[in-house]
Amino acid sequence: MHPADASPPHQHKTMRKVFSLTCILLVAAAMTGAQDQSQAPATGGTLKITTEVVNVYAVVRQKSGRLIPDLNKEDFTLEEDGQQQEIKYFSRETDTPLTMGILVDTSPSQGRVLDVEKSEAEAFLEQIMRPKDLTFVMHFDVDVELDQDFTADQRMLDKAIDSAEINGGGVRTTGTFPSGDAGGATHLYDAVYLASRDELKNEVGRKVIILLTDGEDQGSKVTIERALEAAQKSDVIIYSIDISDRAFYYRQGVGYGGESVLRKLSEDTGGRVIRANNARDTADAFQQIGRELRTQYLLGYTPTNSKHDGTFRKIEVKVRQGNAKVDARRGYYAPSS
Repeated sequence: MHPADASPPHQHKTMRKVFSLTCILLVAAAMTGAQDQSQAPATGGTLKITTEVVNVYAVVRQKSGRLIPDLNKEDFTLEEDGQQQEIKYFSRETDTPLTMGILVDTSPSQGRVLDVEKSEAEAFLEQIMRPKDLTFVMHFDVDVELDQDFTADQRMLDKAIDSAEINGGGVRTTGTFPSGDAGGATHLYDAVYLASRDELKNEVGRKVIILLTDGEDQGSKVTIERALEAAQKSDVIIYSIDISDRAFYYRQGVGYGGESVLRKLSEDTGGRVIRANNARDTADAFQQIGRELRTQYLLGYTPTNSKHDGTFRKIEVKVRQGNAKVDARRGYYAPSS
């Protein structure tokens, strides 16, 4: 089955659906690309006013890597397609609920590092998750499988992460999102695409994917461009922990080139890649991600370009003074008429 045709049964609580809708109505700045529509009586008909708010989550750090948590709205500038935009909404996102997906690579190349990934992922969730946060767990190899739908239950998440096992190849038909006939055992792009479109697209607020992989893709039905587009349209931030067994590729007689893939997926969505060579590095990578998710800024603006043409709009966020580095998504897709 093509990933675009996969539609897993969601098990979200009805109360969560209602709460999400309420958030949209009450806090326009809490959802990227949100539309606030109101109608007022007018002579000869109805006046319809549509206001669009684009939200950008940003992390700011010094050259040394130290996070800068105390900036104000006036410290930022924001451009869309080279045009200056007025930042109308601003907040420091330290306690806003997180909606996350943990995506674990279970292809043969991860055989020597999977146990480290699993143990550190569980420790990360125990550290970062708060009562209103929700997480799902997915693994990918010759197909993509949802191991645990959204939950705040740490025990259920740990169980799902523990269940991840290396799949040595072949076609499995039990996966939630089967795609095993494409040839190859690492359907990374399919996993990003399906996690973004089928799990996170209809969620609101801060949406994050954490990839545990070496970045090599083999056999995906979709391209990296389509996977990235799905993430951008779902307003997802992707963090990648590049934990790889380089010797595996040397033994196979092929080179390793996954880092550039991970940089593309992460940096274009406002996240970043953290290299991990051992268990200590992996633990530190998760800690860095946790600190950044609790030190984000939210910048909201109404685009000066009001066309509903479905085009990709480039975003650039800067800090007015100093040489600070800003991690923020590089663009979004305008709504279509």
